[in-house]
Amino acid sequence: MAQHEIQQRLSVDQYTLGLVGPNQDWAGTVADGGTIETYTPPACWGPMITPEFRGGHEVTRPIRVENAAVGDAIALQIRDVEVTSMATSTGTMREREGAFGDDPFVDHRCPGCGTEWPDSIVEGTGEDAIRCRECGENASAFGFEYGYTVVFDDDRTVGLTMDADGAHELATDARSVMDIPPNSRQHPILLYEPSEMPGTLGRLRPFIGNVGTTPPIELPDSHNAGDFGQFLIGADHEWGLSNEAELEERTDGHMDVPEVRAGATLLCPVKVDGGGVYVGDLHANQGDGELSLHTTDVSGTVTMDVEVIKGLDIGGPILLPNEEDLPFISKPYSDDERQAGRDLAATHGVDLEEEMGPIQVIGSGGTINDATDNAFERAGSLLDMTEGEVRARCTFTGGVQIGRLPGVVQLDMLAPMDRLEERNIAHLVREQYDI
Repeated sequence: MAQHEIQQRLSVDQYTLGLVGPNQDWAGTVADGGTIETYTPPACWGPMITPEFRGGHEVTRPIRVENAAVGDAIALQIRDVEVTSMATSTGTMREREGAFGDDPFVDHRCPGCGTEWPDSIVEGTGEDAIRCRECGENASAFGFEYGYTVVFDDDRTVGLTMDADGAHELATDARSVMDIPPNSRQHPILLYEPSEMPGTLGRLRPFIGNVGTTPPIELPDSHNAGDFGQFLIGADHEWGLSNEAELEERTDGHMDVPEVRAGATLLCPVKVDGGGVYVGDLHANQGDGELSLHTTDVSGTVTMDVEVIKGLDIGGPILLPNEEDLPFISKPYSDDERQAGRDLAATHGVDLEEEMGPIQVIGSGGTINDATDNAFERAGSLLDMTEGEVRARCTFTGGVQIGRLPGVVQLDMLAPMDRLEERNIAHLVREQYDI
């Protein structure tokens, strides 16, 4: 990757073709303490139906961060997430036999002429619209098992599902309605015009589904996680992995955790010099677990500040959500609670561990249990605790939440502030929660 002039504020509107890794071209270099702005296209459905893509998302080119070296971490303070799409389509997926090899997200091939990752064109609308440029066959690897189209209000606060006529009208101007960025290479999913579940109203709250740092090996961007990454083990394509150990190189950027939104801070591991921050997969909304495996993919802009944390060698992301997004048991103590604790401590002759701060350790794996075990291991390493202590603290002052089925979790804990001071992240926790 070429070096670039260090910029205090870096804007990015260039994307990869579904891959993350050290061989991708840098988008530029941002100063330690600087600001990143991105204009991102939708992920999931658009790249999934576009045969040219090697992964299921379309994320930004990686961004080099000044001073970031392997073994550090990068704190991303998310200042703003704005949806620019006016509508989208989503639902549960159906794979099209013959349009892929081992993995419908990765090794696409035309079922007509057999061309791998064929160039494609759009003819009309509907699920037959994506055609191989060479032979004219429907070359998309996916259709809908159950799908719906959603239109948003002007303020992006609610979405309403469309009937067949409404979905078709949006499909005729799909690229404009979804605000697909000029440099994006995906076909808009609105073309498929699904119309089940019409008239259903949903609340919107945008977040970033795939954000983080570059892994030291090349991976499909949608598979940079412990659950989707399982599809790479033993796969007979260029990005196949031999075993689970090779998947440990992931950085877990693909989280689909709805709390990764404006106001949150995300700490990401640095596994290549410069960090290689990338952003993609904006969603207009999602319930816990992303139970359809897909949700409302949108174009939009993201603004976030970056800070390098030297020597914070972490295996995966740590999230500091907005305080309102924390579970009741994991919120910072109020003044009244602190005083009640002091009174109890005085009565019983116990030293009160008063300085505590909320953190969420992200874990991922083939199943929810595997992901939770991964989070236990990461939390223990971060805080120098045994698994027993991690389990105890997370039971008494935290818990576990599901980011995505089958295997991404957030492990909640009120962590001792002195441990966070030792890891040089206490200042971020204090700032986040006004402690």
